[in-house]
Amino acid sequence: METRELLWAEAMRAERQGDAAAYQRLLKDIATLLRKLVRHRLGQLGLQTHEAEDLVQEILIGLHEKRHTWDPDRPFMPWLFAITRYKMIDGARRLRRDASRRMDLTYEDLAEIAEAPAEDFDRTTLDLERHLSALPEGQRNVVRALAIEGASVKTTAGRLNTSEGAIRVTFHRALAKLKAAALREKE
Repeated sequence: METRELLWAEAMRAERQGDAAAYQRLLKDIATLLRKLVRHRLGQLGLQTHEAEDLVQEILIGLHEKRHTWDPDRPFMPWLFAITRYKMIDGARRLRRDASRRMDLTYEDLAEIAEAPAEDFDRTTLDLERHLSALPEGQRNVVRALAIEGASVKTTAGRLNTSEGAIRVTFHRALAKLKAAALREKE
């Protein structure tokens, strides 16, 4: 039975000979392994495991961009894991940095921010519009889609031509800005 090392090294050699199908199979196999590895490692580091897919994609892009550096006479796995290691370090640093600035708000928090007495509904709508207009366009579009229109994350990602992870991050950042603005007004 051939080992993963031999199979993947052979697929990389086939890629060098122009075999796109072999390369696609290789990337699919690597992605399957990376998903498990990255999710586990993020959990060990105390980071959000739902960020794993974005990090897996970054690793695959790094592998694709650096594929010319692999020496066919050398083992494949150490080369792959070196790329994975450096991308994981960069990704973990970025996620920690983002997490330190992130304020996780629920839909209930947003409802509380936008809540107003029923007799003052028109003023609340104006206040909400004023706060939304202060957001960058991308964040405004995401908040409108998710919180006002009730669209799903997947639908919003498709409509805005971005990833679901990016939609979630944008939404959380926008909610944090809205909550901060509402708190400033209460003072």
